Amino acid sequence: MLILLPPSEGKTAPRRGKPLDLDALSSPVLTAARTRLLDALVALCRDDADRAATVLGLGPAQLDLVARNADLPTAPTARADAIYTGVLYDALDPATLTPAARRRATGRLAVTSALFGMVRPGDRIPAYRLSGDAVLPGVGSVAGVWREALGEAVTDAMRGGLLVDLRSTSYAAFWRPPADVARRVATVRVLHESGGRRTVVSHFNKATKGRIVRALLEDGADPRTPRALADALVRLGWSVELGEPTAQGTRLDVVVTAV
Repeated sequence: MLILLPPSEGKTAPRRGKPLDLDALSSPVLTAARTRLLDALVALCRDDADRAATVLGLGPAQLDLVARNADLPTAPTARADAIYTGVLYDALDPATLTPAARRRATGRLAVTSALFGMVRPGDRIPAYRLSGDAVLPGVGSVAGVWREALGEAVTDAMRGGLLVDLRSTSYAAFWRPPADVARRVATVRVLHESGGRRTVVSHFNKATKGRIVRALLEDGADPRTPRALADALVRLGWSVELGEPTAQGTRLDVVVTAV
């Protein structure tokens, strides 16, 4: 099973650590695309801070993030699971997983990244700022780069098993499963139910996905099909509705009522 997570906009910048080594990252098939995007992002942020802020969607109070990007080649790195922060990662809380769950996380988790395509928890990366919907000068759309490069890395990481796709919309555009893979893809949507109405609420969506991943890792469940994943989540205490298979996979709706 491969669990594919979205990145977080917020990241914890390490104070010390080795500089970035693209050749040391997992999925070496992505090195060329990573190099292309890294070079374009660093050049933009070094040469024109104001334009970089506009391209990256940053306000006047966030110019420190432009400077951070400009220094990425020499910036200190840390494990990816220590870099990404936010609601989902707070709920997952990788640092407090049991030793067995941490070992499972190493082999089963991957994070979609606008800069690196896909990283594993133990990959050492710097804190960066680049969104999945960004368009970089000289390169074009980040999503377009990854649509051409990411497929082989994802299917290799699946190892013939189930993909649990927890990506947000902009990152789902990086890779769509081909027909022969879609039957092994489960996409998870979290619905908040209140007063008889169901809606998608960002906080509940992210927090619940983090809790789901944590529970699966701690439990050790390794479902091979979307239906088996639904059964495992029900056993672990969630209310789950299994949809019909589609060209993009099978959707699981997890219904929460927390306030």
